Amino acid sequence: MTTTTPIGAPAPTGEPPLAASPGRRTGRRGPGPLFVLPFAVPFVLFLVWPVLQGIWMSFTDSSLALRDTSFVGLDNYAEAFGDPDVWSSLGNTVFFTAASSVPLVLIALAMALLVHSGLAGQWAWRLSFFVPYLLPVTVVTLIWTWLYQPDVGLGNELLGALGLEPVGWLSDESVAMWSVAALTVWWTVGFNFLLYLAALQSLPTVFDEAAALDGAGAWRRMWSVTLPQLRRTTVLVAMLQILASLKVFDQIYILTKGGPNGSTRPILEYVYDVGFTGYRLGYASAVSYVFFAIVILVSLAQLRLFRQED
Repeated sequence: MTTTTPIGAPAPTGEPPLAASPGRRTGRRGPGPLFVLPFAVPFVLFLVWPVLQGIWMSFTDSSLALRDTSFVGLDNYAEAFGDPDVWSSLGNTVFFTAASSVPLVLIALAMALLVHSGLAGQWAWRLSFFVPYLLPVTVVTLIWTWLYQPDVGLGNELLGALGLEPVGWLSDESVAMWSVAALTVWWTVGFNFLLYLAALQSLPTVFDEAAALDGAGAWRRMWSVTLPQLRRTTVLVAMLQILASLKVFDQIYILTKGGPNGSTRPILEYVYDVGFTGYRLGYASAVSYVFFAIVILVSLAQLRLFRQED
């Protein structure tokens, strides 16, 4: 005996209906929020709450020396836009970003291409390129303080061997920021080198092999095949590097403390000086949020520019 299915009714599948399944959940209720809670609580306590508190503090005359705090509105922001020290510190930050970001991208790319070319002693090259990145900032600044010594430092010793006059690496206002940028390049280029090397190792070899069969040399293959495939990696490295350079603080504070005559003082060190040396927490918060807005604008401009080029 055969059975027939009425027209318009669902065909039988042999499986029980969903409502009849005892172990199946039909809603979104479950233990998910409990798994998120250990991460959400520190995020709110140590990031969201300090940000909100800093915004409120920027509208007050909060001070480390006084207990009473009063609301001052936009006075701190108006003072920040008219403060010449804010603009000079911001200019130092932009100069350092330009002086360090360009070589950090180009040198890292050259190092990765050198290692990827199959040069003998691969492990030694990789180790020597990446080890400086593992050193703490105090060790790095101590090493370069010795190198920059005016009388016995290696820098002036090399200049003397070439018959050149010694340079005040950390005492000359026109040279000090370049000295900090050189230290930063030596210290952090290993991270960008790893990003480029990983990208090179993941590239398909079929295009390079096809170009070689067509008679293209190694130099031509690098310019026409390899570098175009690294474009997305270059965009990523450039964006990360610019944002990291804008946040420079520790190596400058340890090496020069912003000197000579404030020529190397970045904006974050000015915020630190105003807040913890001048005791003006409200004004320091306003300056830090002005800088935060600038970083956000730079990030959005980068993202828009790279998307248009893509």
